[in-house]
Amino acid sequence: MTSPATHLVRLLTVRGETLAVAESLTGGLVAADVTSVAGASKVFRGSVTAYATELKHELLGVDATLLAERGAVDPQVAAQMAAGVRKALGADWGVATTGVAGPEPQDGRPVGTVFVAVDGPTGSNSGSAGGGKVRALRLNGDRAEIRKESVRSVLALLIEQLAGEQTGNERAQDTEQNGGF
Repeated sequence: MTSPATHLVRLLTVRGETLAVAESLTGGLVAADVTSVAGASKVFRGSVTAYATELKHELLGVDATLLAERGAVDPQVAAQMAAGVRKALGADWGVATTGVAGPEPQDGRPVGTVFVAVDGPTGSNSGSAGGGKVRALRLNGDRAEIRKESVRSVLALLIEQLAGEQTGNERAQDTEQNGGF
């Protein structure tokens, strides 16, 4: 079975598009998962691990007022992180993770509250700013499980966005070039 990261790298390679990653609660796990795939250098631009709240503003351009009023664990923050990393690193697609892995609540949000976001070159989708989408998650488990599921969820969200945009011809090319997967 193909891993989500492998599938994602294949999709982006076929499309000739690139990816940048902004992470908070996942602390670099999304970038590590993507770069573990052979050939990722063709599509992966880089990542920003903005664990501290002020870095979300300083490095990713997240609105300071939004951060002050709602905290870092917010769907609009996730959307702005994805858009910000996409712009900062010059990628076609940006993804972001923000949330509470525990063991304590943060910004009034319980452990397991996570927002994952995708921002890309497409037309607007509901749920975020620009050409992006945000998914709210309520995850169970310990810190490691929450972080692992956050990685899986953000990759799945981007794969959904990419697969939803592919024309029949692009899907055929991907299948042909990747041995029928």
